[in-house]
Amino acid sequence: MNANTFTAIGLIFLGSVGAASFYVPLKKVKEWAWESYWIVQGLAAWIIAPWIFALFTVPDGKLMTIIAEAPSSSKWLTIMFGALWGVGGLTFGLSIRYLGVALGQSIALGFCAAFGTLIPPFVAGENLFTTRSGIIILIGVAICVAGIAIIGYAGALKNRGLSEEERKAAIKEFALKKGLIIAVFAGLMSAAFSFGYQAGIPIDEVAIKHGINPLYQSNPTLIFILIGGFATNFVYCIFLN
Repeated sequence: MNANTFTAIGLIFLGSVGAASFYVPLKKVKEWAWESYWIVQGLAAWIIAPWIFALFTVPDGKLMTIIAEAPSSSKWLTIMFGALWGVGGLTFGLSIRYLGVALGQSIALGFCAAFGTLIPPFVAGENLFTTRSGIIILIGVAICVAGIAIIGYAGALKNRGLSEEERKAAIKEFALKKGLIIAVFAGLMSAAFSFGYQAGIPIDEVAIKHGINPLYQSNPTLIFILIGGFATNFVYCIFLN
């Protein structure tokens, strides 16, 4: 393996740690309703963070120039896919609400990985069975789905062994069936993130023209994807409030 491979694995590791742990601090919030602390973390993760990363990775303060020059159609389409992904992010959070951090994270992230990997090439008309890389991807997804099945079965056994009072004590709103259905839907909608990146290719091209490192070329696009995602979650959380 070369240096780029090790770098990629390291970044995947850091991303995995972040994805697996982001909900843990929220468990310490006791006095707020779920929708209140969910949208506060969303403001930090989907609005503030993308702008910070983009500002630090776009050279010579050209971020606003890139945004102004990017095609409006690409920006709006990217926001639309971001809004669809936001539905997935919202239902991801709800699955954790009903299943708990350990079970909800495992099942929801597993479905997100499986559907997010398979749906984009399927829509693009790619046949994963005809290439070595495609077959390896399918094997990886199959292992992922098998892991989901094992975790789901473990959750069912745990649920069966607890009284109603014990379930409520562990997870206030525990609901296995509802949580599993929501987790599947979250996985399906997560694929919209990939389509958002595809829709944002013209924005990437403008960023490249202004000298951004190709490694960071999609950071301006990420702003629009996450604006869409935040909008969906914001509307739902305001509705609940």
